[in-house]
Amino acid sequence: MKTKLLLPVILLFSIFLTACSGGNTNNASGNNGSKAKTDDVIKMVWYPNESGENLKASRDEIGRLISEATGKKVEHQLTTDYAIAIETLVNNKADLAFTGAQSYVEANKRNKAVQPIAVKTGESGTLDDAKYHSWLAVNVDKQDKFKENGKFSLDTLANTKFSFVSNSSTSGFKVPSQNIIAHFSKQQKYANLTQEDLMQGGPLFSQVLFGNSHQGSAVNLLSGKADVAAFCDTCVKDYVEVSKGEANKVGSVYRVKDGAAEPFNTVVGKEFTLMSVTPVLNEPFVANKDSLGQEDFDKIQALFTSDDFANNEKIFAPEGSGKTALYAKKGKERLVAVEDKWYDPIRELSK
Repeated sequence: MKTKLLLPVILLFSIFLTACSGGNTNNASGNNGSKAKTDDVIKMVWYPNESGENLKASRDEIGRLISEATGKKVEHQLTTDYAIAIETLVNNKADLAFTGAQSYVEANKRNKAVQPIAVKTGESGTLDDAKYHSWLAVNVDKQDKFKENGKFSLDTLANTKFSFVSNSSTSGFKVPSQNIIAHFSKQQKYANLTQEDLMQGGPLFSQVLFGNSHQGSAVNLLSGKADVAAFCDTCVKDYVEVSKGEANKVGSVYRVKDGAAEPFNTVVGKEFTLMSVTPVLNEPFVANKDSLGQEDFDKIQALFTSDDFANNEKIFAPEGSGKTALYAKKGKERLVAVEDKWYDPIRELSK
């Protein structure tokens, strides 16, 4: 009697184990201690900066090309928060992402399976000038408050309302906060100033805001919520234009374009000027190699670094074309393969 009852139980338990194993799915161990699985769907997570409707054509085209290269379905995961995107990638819930340099470094520290696939070059077509710019900006009509002897001075940041992007943003937090600390820590009053202080306001700012995207930080400034804001040039390129001076030069003035899409539609015509400009290493496309698998990693890397990808106008909008895409192409810009160690300078900012 006991033997007859035991056989169905063993059979049921065997079926349960087979179902939980995912059938023919290949398992790989993630470096964060959890199990990753490769399957027939490639999940790609996008930061808030690239999750807007204005870049849908670029996202769809990249997804289509990845699907063609791998034979797998591509699902896009749009986010409203940097932390969510990082968690998704680190915890094997996403295979690919387009991140900032600091976010990549953070993700790689937590899970070594997260590795860079490719990064956009500079106009030379090489990594020698693969940089974008971190800005500190102020409203044009208030700019004199941030000058000493006719020149912009970081000393004027004390007791202001300041907007960062996210504490995981390279150009919207890590770089500007390091510059601010390096400047103010020379003064006895701020000798022990830390990044945590800047996140909370601390002894320096009267109030700290986070825009949760570069666009959001810029709008915090232009709407009057903040006196000074940190954000980057590439993330607002589709919304603003130089109205005075040269691009990425201290003192140059930018104006929000007529017909600008959300969230800039509420501040059309408003102007800001640059009080600080700092070069930053370009953002990488990254992959969780445990969940994606080496074979698909190699296929996608070959796709991203191909001439066809570089010449695809849905991804690289030609300069002066008036088109909106993930990248505004200048010169010989393209994606090239990059190794983890290329981001060591960003790691140094956290030490």
